[in-house]
Amino acid sequence: MMAYTYSLILFFTFIICFLASFDKRILFNRYFGPFIKAAILVAIPFISWDVWFTAKGVWWFNTAYTLGIVIAGLPLEEWLFFICIPFSCVFTYFCFDKFFKLEGLSGFNNLIVFFSVIVCSVVALLHYDKIYTLVTALATITTLIYLHFIVRADWIGKASLVFTILMLGFFPVNGLLTGTGLATPIVNYNAGDFLGIRMLTIPIEDMVYGYTQFLLVLYFFRKFKHAQDESKNKI
Repeated sequence: MMAYTYSLILFFTFIICFLASFDKRILFNRYFGPFIKAAILVAIPFISWDVWFTAKGVWWFNTAYTLGIVIAGLPLEEWLFFICIPFSCVFTYFCFDKFFKLEGLSGFNNLIVFFSVIVCSVVALLHYDKIYTLVTALATITTLIYLHFIVRADWIGKASLVFTILMLGFFPVNGLLTGTGLATPIVNYNAGDFLGIRMLTIPIEDMVYGYTQFLLVLYFFRKFKHAQDESKNKI
């Protein structure tokens, strides 16, 4: 049973949102195509990052908690992570966007972006010798600058609120992955490669990493969803 731990974490994170996608009030299932394209597109650099960090020993996996199928140094479950977790996150955003009027949150875009970029820049400068901290900070800075200043995304405030709410799920899921409630962690980190600040057992970099991944998947999902809607309207 222990070998199913990681896969069961992903299953229970994914299944409720997946089933709810077919609810007639939601119908997120109509946008599975745009989501899959967005998730795979974003997964390419993130999986490359994952493979590199695993090869360098920045983090590693306790295969006692996995099915034992390893691809490019990563357990199969880690590959599925980049579909299952973003699915639940984007589904949650989709529901909030559908049922609540959150447009007013766009007024916080500047504050969120400037604060985040400044904090990440300071952290990167002070801790450039910690590779997980540095790469996470740079990825977040680049993502926010691109979304806010180049493509002029007006939904960053809305997405940030949803991500804050998603923390209710982030803590149990990432907590289990990093050892909360388990004899040993599923994902282990080299102490010299991150700040060492943990929320329970979760490195603070994981939260920033998750935020950046969420924003990127959401950006491409919205882009592909819009293209699909436009195509259907022309028919």
